[in-house]
Amino acid sequence: MIQVKLFDREHEKDLEQEMNRFLKGIDDQSLVDIKYNVAAMTEEEEEEQIYCFTAMIIYRA
Repeated sequence: MIQVKLFDREHEKDLEQEMNRFLKGIDDQSLVDIKYNVAAMTEEEEEEQIYCFTAMIIYRA
């Protein structure tokens, strides 16, 4: 069965750590694909740029 695991973090290092923890728990042969995306937006009140780092791991369970 094909399954997905979704990740969403504000900092790329947090995303990296969480994904690596998950990947340690699955067999290398189970990994199908990894999709990665970065979104950036500005918070109007504080004029601060906010990033959203997301990833999806597709694997066989």
